[in-house]
Amino acid sequence: MTFLGDVLPATNAALNAVSFALAFLAWRAIKRGNRTRHRALMLSALSCSALFLAGYLTRVALAGTHRFPGHGALRAGYLVLLGSHTLLAAVCLPLVLRTLWLALHDRFAEHRRIARWTFPIWSYVSVTGVVVYALLYQVAPRLP
Repeated sequence: MTFLGDVLPATNAALNAVSFALAFLAWRAIKRGNRTRHRALMLSALSCSALFLAGYLTRVALAGTHRFPGHGALRAGYLVLLGSHTLLAAVCLPLVLRTLWLALHDRFAEHRRIARWTFPIWSYVSVTGVVVYALLYQVAPRLP
Protein backbone atom coordinates (compact mmCIF):
# COMPACT_ATOMS: atom_id res chain seq x y z
CA MET A 1 0.00 0.00 0.00
CA THR A 2 1.16 3.54 -0.61
CA PHE A 3 1.85 6.09 2.10
CA LEU A 4 -1.38 7.86 1.19
CA GLY A 5 -3.29 4.59 1.39
CA ASP A 6 -1.83 4.04 4.85
CA VAL A 7 -2.72 7.45 6.31
CA LEU A 8 -6.14 7.98 4.72
CA PRO A 9 -8.15 5.64 6.99
CA ALA A 10 -7.18 7.51 10.16
CA THR A 11 -7.49 10.86 8.41
CA ASN A 12 -10.96 9.95 7.18
CA ALA A 13 -12.03 8.85 10.67
CA ALA A 14 -10.79 12.17 12.05
CA LEU A 15 -12.72 14.07 9.37
CA ASN A 16 -15.87 12.14 10.32
CA ALA A 17 -15.36 13.00 14.00
CA VAL A 18 -14.76 16.68 13.26
CA SER A 19 -17.77 16.79 10.95
CA PHE A 20 -19.98 15.41 13.72
CA ALA A 21 -18.58 17.86 16.29
CA LEU A 22 -19.14 20.83 13.97
CA ALA A 23 -22.68 19.72 13.07
CA PHE A 24 -23.49 19.25 16.76
CA LEU A 25 -22.17 22.73 17.59
CA ALA A 26 -24.20 24.10 14.67
CA TRP A 27 -27.33 22.41 16.03
CA ARG A 28 -26.69 24.04 19.42
CA ALA A 29 -26.14 27.41 17.74
CA ILE A 30 -29.45 27.29 15.88
CA LYS A 31 -31.27 26.18 19.05
CA ARG A 32 -29.90 29.37 20.63
CA GLY A 33 -31.03 31.45 17.65
CA ASN A 34 -27.57 32.21 16.29
CA ARG A 35 -28.07 31.76 12.52
CA THR A 36 -24.69 33.25 11.58
CA ARG A 37 -22.76 30.80 13.77
CA HIS A 38 -25.02 27.93 12.67
CA ARG A 39 -24.36 28.65 9.01
CA ALA A 40 -20.57 28.91 9.47
CA LEU A 41 -20.42 25.69 11.48
CA MET A 42 -22.64 23.77 9.05
CA LEU A 43 -20.58 24.88 6.06
CA SER A 44 -17.47 23.75 7.94
CA ALA A 45 -19.09 20.39 8.75
CA LEU A 46 -20.06 20.01 5.10
CA SER A 47 -16.48 20.80 4.04
CA CYS A 48 -15.12 18.12 6.39
CA SER A 49 -17.61 15.61 5.01
CA ALA A 50 -16.66 16.51 1.43
CA LEU A 51 -12.97 16.04 2.28
CA PHE A 52 -13.87 12.72 3.91
CA LEU A 53 -15.68 11.55 0.77
CA ALA A 54 -12.73 12.53 -1.44
CA GLY A 55 -10.34 10.75 0.93
CA TYR A 56 -12.52 7.65 1.15
CA LEU A 57 -12.84 7.34 -2.63
CA THR A 58 -9.08 7.88 -2.99
CA ARG A 59 -8.33 5.19 -0.41
CA VAL A 60 -10.64 2.71 -2.12
CA ALA A 61 -9.02 3.49 -5.48
CA LEU A 62 -5.53 2.99 -4.03
CA ALA A 63 -6.10 0.02 -1.74
CA GLY A 64 -9.49 -1.47 -2.52
CA THR A 65 -11.87 -2.60 0.19
CA HIS A 66 -10.78 -4.32 3.37
CA ARG A 67 -12.26 -7.50 4.80
CA PHE A 68 -12.94 -7.48 8.51
CA PRO A 69 -10.24 -9.66 10.13
CA GLY A 70 -12.31 -10.58 13.22
CA HIS A 71 -14.60 -13.56 13.79
CA GLY A 72 -17.70 -14.56 15.70
CA ALA A 73 -19.94 -12.05 17.45
CA LEU A 74 -17.54 -9.17 16.82
CA ARG A 75 -17.66 -9.82 13.08
CA ALA A 76 -21.46 -10.10 13.12
CA GLY A 77 -21.77 -6.85 15.08
CA TYR A 78 -19.33 -5.12 12.74
CA LEU A 79 -21.29 -6.24 9.67
CA VAL A 80 -24.60 -5.02 11.13
CA LEU A 81 -22.99 -1.68 11.99
CA LEU A 82 -21.34 -1.42 8.57
CA GLY A 83 -24.61 -2.28 6.82
CA SER A 84 -26.60 0.39 8.64
CA HIS A 85 -23.76 2.89 8.19
CA THR A 86 -23.54 2.21 4.44
CA LEU A 87 -27.30 2.36 3.87
CA LEU A 88 -27.70 5.62 5.79
CA ALA A 89 -24.59 7.11 4.15
CA ALA A 90 -26.25 6.59 0.76
CA VAL A 91 -29.40 8.32 2.06
CA CYS A 92 -27.43 11.08 3.77
CA LEU A 93 -25.81 12.70 0.76
CA PRO A 94 -29.01 13.72 -1.04
CA LEU A 95 -30.56 14.79 2.28
CA VAL A 96 -27.58 17.00 3.11
CA LEU A 97 -27.55 18.53 -0.37
CA ARG A 98 -31.31 19.23 -0.28
CA THR A 99 -31.10 20.70 3.24
CA LEU A 100 -28.23 22.94 2.17
CA TRP A 101 -30.02 24.02 -1.02
CA LEU A 102 -33.14 24.99 0.93
CA ALA A 103 -31.12 27.07 3.39
CA LEU A 104 -29.16 28.82 0.64
CA HIS A 105 -32.44 29.74 -1.06
CA ASP A 106 -33.99 31.13 2.15
CA ARG A 107 -36.63 28.40 2.30
CA PHE A 108 -36.23 28.01 6.04
CA ALA A 109 -39.56 26.34 6.87
CA GLU A 110 -38.76 23.49 4.44
CA HIS A 111 -35.12 23.54 5.57
CA ARG A 112 -36.17 22.97 9.19
CA ARG A 113 -38.50 20.11 8.25
CA ILE A 114 -35.86 18.17 6.33
CA ALA A 115 -33.05 19.09 8.75
CA ARG A 116 -34.95 17.23 11.49
CA TRP A 117 -34.18 14.06 9.52
CA THR A 118 -30.85 15.08 8.04
CA PHE A 119 -29.08 15.96 11.28
CA PRO A 120 -29.64 12.65 13.12
CA ILE A 121 -28.83 10.60 10.01
CA TRP A 122 -25.67 12.62 9.30
CA SER A 123 -24.68 12.32 12.97
CA TYR A 124 -25.18 8.55 12.92
CA VAL A 125 -23.16 8.16 9.72
CA SER A 126 -20.32 10.33 11.06
CA VAL A 127 -20.11 8.58 14.43
CA THR A 128 -20.47 5.06 13.04
CA GLY A 129 -17.80 5.91 10.47
CA VAL A 130 -15.37 6.44 13.34
CA VAL A 131 -16.51 3.21 15.02
CA VAL A 132 -16.15 1.25 11.76
CA TYR A 133 -12.60 2.60 11.40
CA ALA A 134 -11.75 1.69 15.00
CA LEU A 135 -13.10 -1.84 14.66
CA LEU A 136 -11.54 -2.48 11.25
CA TYR A 137 -8.10 -0.91 11.78
CA GLN A 138 -7.55 -0.85 15.53
CA VAL A 139 -9.59 -3.49 17.41
CA ALA A 140 -9.83 -6.54 15.13
CA PRO A 141 -6.17 -6.57 13.99
CA ARG A 142 -5.07 -6.76 17.66
CA LEU A 143 -7.28 -9.74 18.53
CA PRO A 144 -5.65 -13.16 18.96
